[in-house]
Amino acid sequence: MLKESAYYCPQCDDGRDHGRGPSRRDFIRTITGGTAALVAGGALSTRLLAAEGQPLTRPTRPAEELIRELHANLSESQRSELVFPWDHSTDGAPTRLGTFNAPVFGKRIEDSYTAAQQDLVQRTVRAIMSDDDAFERLSRHNTWDNSGSFEGCGAVLFGNPEGDEKFSWVFAGHHLTMRCDGNSEPGAAFGGPLYYGHSANGYSDNNVFLYQTQQAHQVFDALDPDQRKRSLAPTNPGDGRSAIRFRSPDEPRPGIGYGELSSDQQQLVQDVMRALLGPFRKEDGDEVMELIRVNGGMEKIHMAFYRDGELASRQRWDVWRLEGPGFVWNFRVLPHVHCFVNIATVS
Repeated sequence: MLKESAYYCPQCDDGRDHGRGPSRRDFIRTITGGTAALVAGGALSTRLLAAEGQPLTRPTRPAEELIRELHANLSESQRSELVFPWDHSTDGAPTRLGTFNAPVFGKRIEDSYTAAQQDLVQRTVRAIMSDDDAFERLSRHNTWDNSGSFEGCGAVLFGNPEGDEKFSWVFAGHHLTMRCDGNSEPGAAFGGPLYYGHSANGYSDNNVFLYQTQQAHQVFDALDPDQRKRSLAPTNPGDGRSAIRFRSPDEPRPGIGYGELSSDQQQLVQDVMRALLGPFRKEDGDEVMELIRVNGGMEKIHMAFYRDGELASRQRWDVWRLEGPGFVWNFRVLPHVHCFVNIATVS
């Protein structure tokens, strides 16, 4: 029997059938080996379709420029609803750095923006991604998971993108939080914590992030028996804030260190890094690698595989994690994909 307290995701299912995504029963059926697919899949298309069914034009302008145009085109009424102070806080923490599983403050795109502004929002999200395939994966084949559509997601702004002011543009929906801040947040990759996921079982061919799990599998398969034993960790680090906190320098990191691997194994870990960073624009990937270097290099990174309870007998592992000083990439495979990322400089 599935232990819901450990594996069920209440944030992703309120028990009602909205016709937009899998129910609790679907999650359990998939975990126990059922054949029903949670999300209709198939080969990734190289043509990205916009909401009206037309090919989406590849962006030629950086996301920051598009955000400034969007901000300039907001009415005063819209600004009062969609623009918040840079230092706005929720539960004592900066709201701009939160990870959300729905539109921030419930501000859905379809309710908040004109058609022309919605186009700008979509072009901005596209500009943060590396290519059309990356955007389609992010959209979960244009389903946006339980958000149901691009318009069911949300986009809000903290601060002011004009001039030299600090700002953070936050785009959020079901299983998704990403941002663009023009490097307003010093020493933070992606402008702050990143969250992405998919409602399909992480081992399913229907999961758009399966390729990331497969890359991690290659590393695990290449380990010798002693290395595998050292790489396996007993306690699930959890989701959300608990998953992406940085450990203190004297706190041990679970898993096997990059420096303990052979050159061939290290190359496989580098392949994992390329797979993780591949969906995002080059400047963000470059910043991640620079922050790793500043924080001590790849030699400080550990890779751990977590098994939990009954799931351990059904799947090889249900969480994998890359972790180092100022670096956490926490990828939960079961019952469906949740990935929380936090990368920043540390003293």
